[in-house]
Amino acid sequence: GEPVLVRLAEQLLARYRRGVRPVRDWRTTTNVALDVMVYAILSVDEKNQVVTTYIWYRQHWTDEFLQWDPARFDNVTQISLPAESIWVPDILINEFVDVGRSPEIPYVYVQHHGEVRNLKPIQVMTACSLDIYSFPFDVQNCSLTFTSWLHHIHDINLSLWRPPELVKADKSVFMNQGEWELLHVLSRIQEFSVKDSDSYAEIKFYVVIRRRPLFYTVSLLLPSIFLMLTDLVGFYLPPNSGERVSFKITLLLGYSVFLIIVSDTLPATTIGTPLIGVYFVVCMALLVLSLTETVLIVRLVHQQDLQPHVPTWVRHWVLERTAALLCIRHRSELCPGRARSESAGRGGAPGSACRAQSSPPTAFVPAARPSPCSVEDAQEPETPSEAGGSAWARALLREVAAVRELLRRREELHAAAHEWLQVAYVVDVLLFRAYLAAVAAYGATLGVLWAAWRCA
Repeated sequence: GEPVLVRLAEQLLARYRRGVRPVRDWRTTTNVALDVMVYAILSVDEKNQVVTTYIWYRQHWTDEFLQWDPARFDNVTQISLPAESIWVPDILINEFVDVGRSPEIPYVYVQHHGEVRNLKPIQVMTACSLDIYSFPFDVQNCSLTFTSWLHHIHDINLSLWRPPELVKADKSVFMNQGEWELLHVLSRIQEFSVKDSDSYAEIKFYVVIRRRPLFYTVSLLLPSIFLMLTDLVGFYLPPNSGERVSFKITLLLGYSVFLIIVSDTLPATTIGTPLIGVYFVVCMALLVLSLTETVLIVRLVHQQDLQPHVPTWVRHWVLERTAALLCIRHRSELCPGRARSESAGRGGAPGSACRAQSSPPTAFVPAARPSPCSVEDAQEPETPSEAGGSAWARALLREVAAVRELLRRREELHAAAHEWLQVAYVVDVLLFRAYLAAVAAYGATLGVLWAAWRCA
């Protein structure tokens, strides 16, 4: 009157010994077939080099002590038995670093010919050598090594439940919504031994995953590129304006705040520095170099306060040699009005000189030194003896001469300032092109490093 499953379970477990390998001949090897399906990548800890993976783990073997005739038990061909009541192979993962929060599955399926199937999900926390050099475009390869901790290959041998091609391409249960994307799962069966001890069988599953870089590209790379482009645009501010220095300093402070914000996003590890970290440091160095160049140009613009006239060697090497080397246009194309004012006669008006250009530093106007006042202009007119030598006339003439001398000196100072401004323009063009060359070389170096990593 007992149910069939109860009678079958009692008969199978009545004289069963779960501590003994279930073979009738001790020379028989128990073959355990394994299979792994990756369900999700839960976390990747670059600092501690730990990867947490959720997998569906399956194994089956033949238990010679769990066999029956289905005809005697109402054609029952399989039954579920408690896993703690039968022999289970001691298959472990060598890379285990912590016990994961895996659900406990207390039962296994047993077929009438003795085949036992143990299916369970496992949360695996394993050690993995993570390479963050190419973050956020990195690809990680983490291994899961299944082996018997005690039994050598003559007692327990391992094999694959499915062909390696099916294991590699199987993504049917993988949750494809997280930060990591599953590329494939490679498998390899091998033997190993420690020194002269017995050989052990092991199966390695290589879980190859790739990070999705879109979030990091939008939040890290693009803002940095935009700030560097803004720094290049800042060179089009005229050097004699006081806004360029404040603009560069504000840009440098903004980039510093940006690095503080993204420092928590970059992976922290003591093994190496990702290439994107070097990229941020070099960008900061380029911004500091740009600010230094701007300070130098402003110093040249205000050089007339300390040294009124441009030295001859500076005029020769900067306004002639360097300007010709940089292919800067001739002054006649930019300031035709100055030649007319110089040919108009004595001591032209101060406003006739070329003003500082508000456009980007693409040209300069070599200024000629103002001609000294002629002797006739400098001499005071004779006192009109015919008018009786009135005192007020002499005083008026002295005031007019003083005003004329003041205007002449102001014209000289303006010409000197304009000459220093021309020097600053030429030096600004030179340093700007050198800065562009440095940025281009930096970009080419990053491209070569990226290509080398892709090929490797």
